[in-house]
Amino acid sequence: MRGIDRLRSVERTTEPLTKALPELPKQQTILVRLVRIAAYGLGDYFTGVFSELGLTEHSYHALCVLVASDKGRASPSELSELVGTSRPNMSKVIVTLEKAGYVCKEAGKLDGRRAVVAITKLGRQVVSKATPSVAGPVNNAFSGLDADEQAELDRLLRKAIVSFDEAKFR
Repeated sequence: MRGIDRLRSVERTTEPLTKALPELPKQQTILVRLVRIAAYGLGDYFTGVFSELGLTEHSYHALCVLVASDKGRASPSELSELVGTSRPNMSKVIVTLEKAGYVCKEAGKLDGRRAVVAITKLGRQVVSKATPSVAGPVNNAFSGLDADEQAELDRLLRKAIVSFDEAKFR
């Protein structure tokens, strides 16, 4: 199903959903659905790009996080949070990256029971080689928005992310 079809589905089912579940706040429910559809569409868009590179979106993103970190290391839970995937899924991603030789697990310096994931030289090479192939699609993903709209989307997404955190503690 294409994104436009998903949007039509939201439009078609909003009123029946509102009638069936009147206690759900209509506008906020629509926003949740739109954010989920956008996230799905983004993942779907990038699947082909990363599969051609022999990676997944999550594995590429994890490697990027490691490359960008001070010492090329992060805990599995940090990677999970920064990549935006569940901890069990990140564990699978780490195992795959480790088998490929892109990362290695090390014992934590302060607590030897806690694992730390470190990027290897090969992992750095893979990210450097893959990034030019990813840059164009990243730019194209938002080509339907002008610079002002992209800045506004950035601002609103940041505000929503903070709102999600604040709502958790109310």
